[in-house]
Amino acid sequence: MGIVDDAASAEFHAFFERHYAELARLAHLLTGEPDAADDLAADALLALWHRWDRVRAADRPVAYARGVVANLARTRVRAAVRERRRVALFWSQRAERAENPDVAGVVDVQEALRRLPFRKRACVVLRHAFDLSEKDTALALGVSVGTVKSQTSKGVAELQRLLGTREAPRAPQQVRAAIARSGGAAGGTR
Repeated sequence: MGIVDDAASAEFHAFFERHYAELARLAHLLTGEPDAADDLAADALLALWHRWDRVRAADRPVAYARGVVANLARTRVRAAVRERRRVALFWSQRAERAENPDVAGVVDVQEALRRLPFRKRACVVLRHAFDLSEKDTALALGVSVGTVKSQTSKGVAELQRLLGTREAPRAPQQVRAAIARSGGAAGGTR
């Protein structure tokens, strides 16, 4: 954007103060996600700031801002729909059913997984429940292969300790069954 003079900065600040809540409300109504609303409004205002010289010259800067929020919301909703479709497709292809499942064991594994810190849990689940390679797990989590190796190893050791057995890493079907029974989630995020 170049150098911004004090008048333009003050003008943008006043615009922000006047319209931020309205833009966040619009984002909330468009996405149905109250938590995402503030982020979308902030992203829209950041985009406006980068083009403030053009925005302030527009006939209706607020209308322009609403358009930016609407475009960001549409992108977010489309991404969420695509993600839901991918998850549904994945789970429909994994029609694994265990005969005579050990329900108590599944509950124990689920509880133990919930107690793991997120990165360890993610590595263990992706490696053992989804049978991803270390490289694919690293790509999915945006970490190095070395991190996947160490977090998986530490996570499995912690699961063994929590479950009181040396067989936890040898029984990925228990982890798969626990995840399947919980609707695909290995517990809340931490």
